[in-house]
Amino acid sequence: MKISVFGIGYVGVVSAACLAKEGHDVIAVDVDPGKIDSINAGNSPIVEQGIDDLVREVVAAGKLTATADTEFAVQNTEASFICVGTPSAPDGSVGLTYVEGVCRNIGAALAGKSDYHSVIVRSTIVPGSTEDCCIPALEETSGKSAGVGFGLGYYPEFLRESTAIKDYHDPGLIVFGSMDQPTQHILTSLNEHLPCEIHKVDIRTAEMVKYTSNAWRATKVTFANEIGNIAKASDIDGQTVMEILCSDDKVAMSPYFMRPGFAFGGSCLPKDVRALRYLARSTNTSAHLLESVLKANEEQIARAESMVEASGARKVGFVGISFKPGTDDLRESPLVALASRLIGKGIEVNVYDPFVQEAFDAGTPGAGRGNDGIPDLKDRMVDDLDQLLNDAGAVLVGNYYADTVEKLKAAADRQTVVDLTRLHRDLVSEGSYAGICW
Repeated sequence: MKISVFGIGYVGVVSAACLAKEGHDVIAVDVDPGKIDSINAGNSPIVEQGIDDLVREVVAAGKLTATADTEFAVQNTEASFICVGTPSAPDGSVGLTYVEGVCRNIGAALAGKSDYHSVIVRSTIVPGSTEDCCIPALEETSGKSAGVGFGLGYYPEFLRESTAIKDYHDPGLIVFGSMDQPTQHILTSLNEHLPCEIHKVDIRTAEMVKYTSNAWRATKVTFANEIGNIAKASDIDGQTVMEILCSDDKVAMSPYFMRPGFAFGGSCLPKDVRALRYLARSTNTSAHLLESVLKANEEQIARAESMVEASGARKVGFVGISFKPGTDDLRESPLVALASRLIGKGIEVNVYDPFVQEAFDAGTPGAGRGNDGIPDLKDRMVDDLDQLLNDAGAVLVGNYYADTVEKLKAAADRQTVVDLTRLHRDLVSEGSYAGICW
């Protein structure tokens, strides 16, 4: 097929590259000249395992190109995937500015296209958004009717940063909704070779499944942290409790999230819980757990802040600053929030993070992406772990990197180590070592 992908961000780059690898001719579209030039030069504008080689391969094969020209992209493809961001609005509702803008641009291009074209939204948007925002924008600018004059579908992604390419080929969950048979056929053909059941539903249900999935993951993290905190106060190992609970595979729990530790963050869980909570409020529906999830997450950050302050250290070395290991993404990273609070209290913070460091060293267009709490982050980066440990009064372990474990365990014998991820199962709070939930 010939497919255009709008938005050269995380989801857009991975989707475009993987589609091209499968043999489709892909045109990536964005307003950022840096991202466009990066793709066309065969370089990935994001940091992700395996993405550099994949982008280089498909660009060299002529299967992937990038442009800022919406008209060109629409005229030369059969379907357009919308993969732009949906950051939270000030009131917590989902931000649809970028989605609406892209829909209007695509609609304007459709006005002059005689061939049938499908528009497929992949951006995370709350139930009703496709009907209330996307369709009106597309119909107004194209002069055509959705489902008749052009195809329309909603096809959420379930890519996890640091394992996105693997997840693309084995997402675990496939669901989509469509208004017309041609669009349903496109989405079916793109997924029928994958090792997952395909769920064909209405658009609102597909939108809701995405939010339910993210809200469930966010809830599991907070639940595990609460159990861990309660267990520690009762002299019980919370991680042992949760491991036993997760051994019951009848309830299909994911051990990755059911592990006491630090707060959740990233580009999906915080904003999606806010949006779903807002949706519940707007329909006068009680949602007591959702109301408390974000508050509890904030309290987990405050808990870590108190632990660092209790050390009395005026210089703290952070091991990890991205929202999870294996990525350079800083969007709503709880570690950024924690560092910002400590800096605001006059505590010096320096950071060792190999993936964020890689982005800065490579000069990628998205280096430092999502950082809204540490204006001088690049100057605080330390690329040598030994130097970070030697200069720090206390060490804050925010992300788990296997090659740092032995050095950090040794450091705990001579200086305060506040561990938010658990370096090793043998470590429990004792002496100068402090685990957040154990």
